[in-house]
Amino acid sequence: SLRRSRLRRLHSLCYRSEHAEIGIWSEVKLAIIKKYAAAYTTIMDAQRREKFSRMRWLYIDGYAGSGHHISKTRNELVEGSPLIALNTNPPFHEYHFIDSDTGNAAELRKEAGDRTDVFVYSDDCNDVLLTKVFPRADYSQYRRALCLLDPYNINLTWQVIEAAGRARSIEIFVNFMIMDINRNALRRNPSKSVRSKVDQMTRLWGDDSWLDAGYDQVPTLFDEDRPVKVSNERFAEAFRQRLINKAGFKCVPKPMPMKTKTNAVIYYLFFASQKDSGMGIVNDIFNQYRTKQGL
Repeated sequence: SLRRSRLRRLHSLCYRSEHAEIGIWSEVKLAIIKKYAAAYTTIMDAQRREKFSRMRWLYIDGYAGSGHHISKTRNELVEGSPLIALNTNPPFHEYHFIDSDTGNAAELRKEAGDRTDVFVYSDDCNDVLLTKVFPRADYSQYRRALCLLDPYNINLTWQVIEAAGRARSIEIFVNFMIMDINRNALRRNPSKSVRSKVDQMTRLWGDDSWLDAGYDQVPTLFDEDRPVKVSNERFAEAFRQRLINKAGFKCVPKPMPMKTKTNAVIYYLFFASQKDSGMGIVNDIFNQYRTKQGL
């Protein structure tokens, strides 16, 4: 009703100072995570019942936020990925929420209450994942994990992505922030790239071979090569191949481009797994949203 709608708007305004605003592309991403998380735990639960009674599965959120967001399009409070995970049924056995912002971490601890299956960390996720969380997803102990890596900027490291691939037990969704990359690191004129962002890009890629992937060397009339920036699609495909050939993921479907209303790509949502079943489910979900967005 109109009254309930007004109440929701007032409620969201009360939280505006505590929760970040998100655009429609982020709401699509959350819907994708929600669909896949439900499919993931259903499959895991069936496997546990049929074959592996010792099996346990974890949910991991590397940049968890506060647990809620404000929808820019609807001006309402919406659940973030941590609450989506907590409300997934069948449930996960453990939940690991990481956010270096102490305010966000405090909000997540409030949401968790006295639950012993929820772990909240307020440190750099690149360190926490490698030293504290990923080791809990031990393949030999029938532990599996679904991990969301949705960084605020280009501050994720390749070591984290590679560790997830080498573990064989961890599936990941990773946000490849192409707009931030284009604005700051992969500029049309490389001399105008921001040095700190270039360094971050090298850490994300694992080495500086992203420069070869991101630029063609085109001969000029003066017997010199001029760097020409490749398309977003080509650069994203190079990253997809790296997830397969370097990180060791067997199944990496084409990523989902997240676009603004003006059709600009904000980022590519990648999924990487060791199993064809996961890839098939994600492709189905991606295709549903591609159809809705006319992609």
